[in-house]
Amino acid sequence: MGHSHSHAHAHRDGPSSVEVGRGPLTVLIGFLAVVAVATVVAVVVLWPDSGTVDKLRSEAQFAAPGVTFQKARVTGVQKACPQTSSGGQTGSGSQSGSAPTCGMITTVVADGPDAGRTEAVGVPPAVAQSGLSSGDTVRLMRVPGTAGAAASYSFDDVVRIQPLLILALFFVLIVALVARLRGILALVSLGFGGLVLLKFMLPALLSGSSGVGVSLAGSAAIMFVVLYLAHGLSVRTSAALAGTLVGVGITAGIGQLAIHGANLSGFSDESSALLSAFAGSISFQGLFTCALVVAGLGVLNDVTITQASAVWELRGAGTDLTRRELFASAMRIGRDHIASTIYTIVFAYAGSALAVLLLLTLYNRPIFELLSTEAISEEVVRTLASAIGLVLAVPITTAIAVLTVGGPARVRATPGRRVATS
Repeated sequence: MGHSHSHAHAHRDGPSSVEVGRGPLTVLIGFLAVVAVATVVAVVVLWPDSGTVDKLRSEAQFAAPGVTFQKARVTGVQKACPQTSSGGQTGSGSQSGSAPTCGMITTVVADGPDAGRTEAVGVPPAVAQSGLSSGDTVRLMRVPGTAGAAASYSFDDVVRIQPLLILALFFVLIVALVARLRGILALVSLGFGGLVLLKFMLPALLSGSSGVGVSLAGSAAIMFVVLYLAHGLSVRTSAALAGTLVGVGITAGIGQLAIHGANLSGFSDESSALLSAFAGSISFQGLFTCALVVAGLGVLNDVTITQASAVWELRGAGTDLTRRELFASAMRIGRDHIASTIYTIVFAYAGSALAVLLLLTLYNRPIFELLSTEAISEEVVRTLASAIGLVLAVPITTAIAVLTVGGPARVRATPGRRVATS
């Protein structure tokens, strides 16, 4: 009865026991170790100055002094006022002495110095038509009165915390039921990413730190924790991580070149104007670069982990494939993934900017003039830079994974036994 004997001079990784070469593994671990140390050093150097951030926060006023925001319960809703041909509203009680007949809600103030007081306030037509009804909670802006007069109230926004929490809990439940432990770890990873964004990246940008440096340091820190926590500590994950880090660097580099080449200021909307007034030390070009890199992290991670897994599974199923054949097979999978991911990115950006696109369509300006506007050019650069980094990350990750796994195993038949050599 024949038996097999394997001369294995490599480590094994993953459930499919794919062999991993010692030499490539050493290089991979060395690269990740260097990047990890550089990330820690960069985070320490770029760590935000709490004093500067606190000062900016104290100077930035969301509302005038004395103005507060109180919750109120809706007790009655009038129908929305019809629009006039000039864009105004009829029946809103704008004439002197007339009582409003539409576009108003009746509320009972729930907190603050006037708790229990009934207030009737006007709401925009879109809010009145959104399904607002008795029992809903809204937020009112309270302006204190002068010379002994009573405070006045106006509508600010709808309080939506409860439906958002219900949706979030439903999302967590679905993820836990379908993806189980892996899904729960992914949610924990998402929480860590949010923590890095809120505690490091945003305050560092407010402190005036380089947007490129903050984006690279923060993204690397997120990816190190997210990939290992969500996908496990393995050589396969390490190969994906290396490809992701290279892709992040490419995306940042391409973004920088495109931003400066197209003379983009990063100053394209009302939020930028407000931010400039409160924190004038911010580089809006650096901020745009940081936004560009962070926006592409999720998709980049998706393609790299897929490519690394594809190489591992192909090697486990085809132990006799040469490295060239293995790379070619994995790239066939990668090309399909690239095709689907590219239009995913484009549609995602188009969906987020749909209102702007509709407005620009109404202007009926030539397409090349529209492309040259700051707002549209930013979206084009964001999309193309992310797509270039993503596309290049696929062959890079595939090559890293192919070089890391063991070489082909060739079966040599001899009388009475089979000997598998690698």
